[in-house]
Amino acid sequence: MSVIPEGNVRGESLFKDISADGEDWQPTEIESLCMNCYQNGMTRLLLTKIPFFKEIIVSSFSCANCGWSNTEIQSAGRIQDQGVCYTLKVKTKQDLNREVVKADSATTRIPELDFEIPPYTQKGALSTVEGLLDRAVAGLEQDQPARRAADPQVADKIEEFIQKLKKLKEVENEFTLVIEDPSGNSFVENPSAPQKDEALTVSMFKRTVQQDIKLGLRADDDLEEEPAGNDKEDLRDEVLSFNTNCPECNAPASTNMKLVQIPHFKEVIIMATNCDSCGHRTNEVKSGGATEEKGTKITLHITDPSDMTRDVLKSETCAVLIPELNFELGMAAVGGKFTTLEGLLKDIKDLIVSKNPFICGDSGTSDRVEKLKAFGENIDKIIAGELDVHFVLDDPAGNSYLQNVYAPDPDPEMTTEKYTRTFQQNEDLGLNDMKTEGYLEEQ
Repeated sequence: MSVIPEGNVRGESLFKDISADGEDWQPTEIESLCMNCYQNGMTRLLLTKIPFFKEIIVSSFSCANCGWSNTEIQSAGRIQDQGVCYTLKVKTKQDLNREVVKADSATTRIPELDFEIPPYTQKGALSTVEGLLDRAVAGLEQDQPARRAADPQVADKIEEFIQKLKKLKEVENEFTLVIEDPSGNSFVENPSAPQKDEALTVSMFKRTVQQDIKLGLRADDDLEEEPAGNDKEDLRDEVLSFNTNCPECNAPASTNMKLVQIPHFKEVIIMATNCDSCGHRTNEVKSGGATEEKGTKITLHITDPSDMTRDVLKSETCAVLIPELNFELGMAAVGGKFTTLEGLLKDIKDLIVSKNPFICGDSGTSDRVEKLKAFGENIDKIIAGELDVHFVLDDPAGNSYLQNVYAPDPDPEMTTEKYTRTFQQNEDLGLNDMKTEGYLEEQ
């Protein structure tokens, strides 16, 4: 007989929000086979919701006969539009305590040891950097007795490598941890939030056809790249609609898309998703034009509450900086937005304060919670015009915009700077390997 949570009967969501008391948490218990002693044990499934990571399934198995236990985490939310790659420079022992969400589709690498854990060889886990190292060591040590009997030389080499992994936990020398996840559902904690983390680099990337197949987004025999489109049609007066899934409850929803021309700027694509099941609404803006030859840095000195009504177009490649708060928000953190300055500041506050999973329940330390609470209060002061700050949009693709209320005259409180992109910025935008001329001659 299957176990059906009460949420299905009442029409409520199966995924409960994380809370400190956990009164509504009722895990589903399923009797299942123990793979250690082959007797029956118990698996407990908990369907919960982390604001930043959407829905997850936490499973825990324990066997009363042999004492063996196992825990894992799986993403129950949608696969993200792009993959994500986290590169962490581990310099101190405090970095080993960073919390990590590693999906089963993620690849883990330590370049200094030429070590790699391929995707789908480990189950997803909610752990720390030290926990990932311990898990790797345990996996290598598991079959050592059999290796010593079959091939002592191989066992000795693996033992030598295991000692190198264990030595990393002493952090005598700096090393690099790379987590690359095509599903976009992995995460590495930034303990300095909301400030920029100098030791952590986050980059987004487009999945390959093979990665789409592994994630189940394409059929196994669909190895062809998507065909190039026909000549561009005039769609400015037409709203396109296509079916999708709600990012909150995963119910069928619809996304509307329209081309819009922004005065004194360029053409953009506005996408809006509405869910009839849970009422969730979201919108996103993507550039409708090409990447500019130079990057753009727009700096606005906020001097009056009326500045909050300025229109803002923040592309998905744009970073947001507030120097007075020592705050920097990397590209793709809140996606593309076409809103007002007040609306963008509120979205930033929600992302850093309200929807931060590491300050929820027992995960939040008092120092971290107080620091983020103070940051939220400063954002409120900026919106109210009580704090004199500079607001910076830094877009290496040159596709972001901040309204000049004095147009066509110059704005005395706003400066726009064009700059040449660095090699790393071109790498993040995928421009270094892009060839648009003469590629047919090489075929």
